[in-house]
Amino acid sequence: MTFIPAKWPRKLRSQEWYGGNSRDTIYHRGWIKNQGHPDDLFDGRPVIGIMNTWSDLTPCNGHLRELAEKVKAGVWEAGGFPVEVPVFSASENTFRPTAMMYRNLAALATEEQMRGQPIDGAVLLVGCDKTTPSLLMAAASTDLPSIVVTGGPMLNGYFRGERIGSGTHLWKFSEAVKAGDMTQEEFLEAETSMSRSSGTCNTMGTASTMASMAEALGMALSGNAAIPAVDSRRRVMAQLSGRRIVQMVKDDLKPSDVMTKPAFENAIRTNGAIGGSTNAVIHLLAVAGRVGVDLTLDDWDRCGRDVATIVNLMPSGDYLMEEFFYAGGLPVVLKRLGEAGHLHKDALTVSGETIWDEVQGVQNWNEDVIRPVDNPLTPQGGIAVLRGNLAPDGAVLKPSAASEHLLKHRGRAVVFEDIDDYKARIADEALDIDETCIMVLKNCGPKGYPGMAEVGNMGLPPKVLKKGITDMVRISDARMSGTAYGTVVLHTAPEAAAGGTLAVVENGDMIELDVEARRLHLDISDDELASRLASWTPSHEQRESGYEWLHQSHVMGADTGADLDFLKGCRGSPVGKDSH
Repeated sequence: MTFIPAKWPRKLRSQEWYGGNSRDTIYHRGWIKNQGHPDDLFDGRPVIGIMNTWSDLTPCNGHLRELAEKVKAGVWEAGGFPVEVPVFSASENTFRPTAMMYRNLAALATEEQMRGQPIDGAVLLVGCDKTTPSLLMAAASTDLPSIVVTGGPMLNGYFRGERIGSGTHLWKFSEAVKAGDMTQEEFLEAETSMSRSSGTCNTMGTASTMASMAEALGMALSGNAAIPAVDSRRRVMAQLSGRRIVQMVKDDLKPSDVMTKPAFENAIRTNGAIGGSTNAVIHLLAVAGRVGVDLTLDDWDRCGRDVATIVNLMPSGDYLMEEFFYAGGLPVVLKRLGEAGHLHKDALTVSGETIWDEVQGVQNWNEDVIRPVDNPLTPQGGIAVLRGNLAPDGAVLKPSAASEHLLKHRGRAVVFEDIDDYKARIADEALDIDETCIMVLKNCGPKGYPGMAEVGNMGLPPKVLKKGITDMVRISDARMSGTAYGTVVLHTAPEAAAGGTLAVVENGDMIELDVEARRLHLDISDDELASRLASWTPSHEQRESGYEWLHQSHVMGADTGADLDFLKGCRGSPVGKDSH
């Protein structure tokens, strides 16, 4: 057996398990041979872990087992040894209390799989909202050569001749039922039209946003983000990525080489251009914290403020991910950012080329889907970072999804102490609220929910909806779905459960929102605010054991990415000792 073939310039990590003829090596190599692997697979060729987030309970990722076979084919073709590794899969629509609480657990579990197993590189096979950031966080923590392959969006939905987006129309139709504009029977009929194929949400929700972020960061091959899940070109992308990871291992091209500060700035500007989800703020902050890049909320505001939203997709616009792909996808957006001076053109990607090299030759095939910079969907996209006495550590708002007339607003607070309080009172005709009020929701942040649920886009009171009102200012420490819309202030930090100002807002307080000035202000005196904070006591339930206790005890604020405090930073991928 040849220990290190000449074609590999260095000893591979997997050889610590499989190289040589010691008792321990034979233990590792001999057992895996029961799968029918010949001797020459262990001669020093790279072992590639396909970290697969497939699960029957994660519908967005339901086709990833099939996609994994194409990745394997690519790895074999390039001379690697592919091994499929099932990893923690946090399903957005089934996990309770919320999938966000398990993002960090998924990242930790995957990190330890990557560190503790005999692999030299990894293909991150992802799709559903939290699977993409959690595996990026794991790759950043281990710094093993890694490449992202997303599952892709589902096909367009259609209902009675109307193009409908998964998630976005769920919220719209739900509000229409409450307003009396749609029957429950019609809502049930629409249900079967929303999700017509395998894949993630077909809007620019969190899944499509994070697929775009992975590509903009340089962690996926060019064009990966938008290919529909059932399109044959998605399978080709998977196979090409399998080939590419083998060369990345040979070149020792690691996440820390790709995910640099300029790469994160590219991703932030891309998020503005696509009208991406506010959830990208938390996820990119967390990934940056793992790879060791100093990224802050201020970077989000600085980089994204002057970027126009040029992608005309729901929930901000008219089209869906299918049309985005047919128009040219993310490479067209990156090219336009570069032409406008909003791209670090020399940022390295997993292809081994710069991000600018990859997109120079692309064309836009639909100017209404991907608009010119001088005819944008929203002149200033990005994510607005708000500060003031109500959000000392920051809060975020998505201008492209907001109502222009509410971007500067002063209103009376109507306070809900938690989501149960909101559900119990929102439909009460006696609730003292009208469209000029500001709805305030507490105790839905990382610690308080726990897990920071997507409840920030609170449904409006039925009595307001019946007046034809479709938007009001809403403020909380929660998140909202990337498929949602409205003038919604999110991620208010510090959160209520940590004793932030949000915790002491009272019914009748006046609140001022000024997005242009980036201001969020509770209109009470400093002395009154200090008095309220001094007398505040926590009202949320503290868990006593299990992962929920671990999460509540160690989760950091939304302003830093809501990661667990003991997971921040890159720990590398040392082989460690063999106990056998």
